[in-house]
Amino acid sequence: MVVPYKDAPEGKKKQVARMFDSISGRYDRLNHILSLGIDKMWRKKAIRQLSLNNPVSILDIATGTADFAIEAVNISGAEVTGIDISDGMLEAGRKKIVRLKLENRIRLLNGDSENIPFGDNSFDAAIVAFGVRNFENLDRGLSEILRVIKPGGKFIVLEISEPHAFPWKNIFRIYFHHLLPFAGRLISRDKHAYSYLPESVAAFPSGNDFIKRLNDAGFRHSTWKPLTLGICALYTAEK
Repeated sequence: MVVPYKDAPEGKKKQVARMFDSISGRYDRLNHILSLGIDKMWRKKAIRQLSLNNPVSILDIATGTADFAIEAVNISGAEVTGIDISDGMLEAGRKKIVRLKLENRIRLLNGDSENIPFGDNSFDAAIVAFGVRNFENLDRGLSEILRVIKPGGKFIVLEISEPHAFPWKNIFRIYFHHLLPFAGRLISRDKHAYSYLPESVAAFPSGNDFIKRLNDAGFRHSTWKPLTLGICALYTAEK
């Protein structure tokens, strides 16, 4: 199992929470710089896909600083509940929500993807952006997400992936495995966080492998498509 702090005694979940707590104050700026701002386009595309179903109640798992939740309220009438295991990221997200005057449409709570604190069939849809690879137990997390979505509800996932076509594969590897960790260490001041990122992406069962995990968890009509030359993948599934 890939973890941020290889010599630490805690499990992956606690390590991920500690890592995001340590970089929460710089996360947004760093994320947008290192992705060249393309992450905003990916979120917009995912929410446009979700809006076809007109969900009202949306659960944003691993919400972080709430960027995906904020994008989701562009769906008319939608209300979003975001959960995350990092209090530091949640605090940064709450400040952003207050600044944007979205307190009446978005609420953020400390919550674990593998033990979601809501009843069965609670939400019209669920979303995750760049968070499923951080689950300690992926299959347990997917089963929990399925449980809280209403029958017929959508599940949308954005996740970083590695392109396979030449020359983008080579260019991406140089950037992602060398330049990005170096820049991340300089800006975030956490030498582990942006080394963990490429390692966790490489270990994640992307593409058709993730589709199989979705189907095994009980989701239906699972599909995926690559975005921006394959450096991101958009997954959709239905309960």
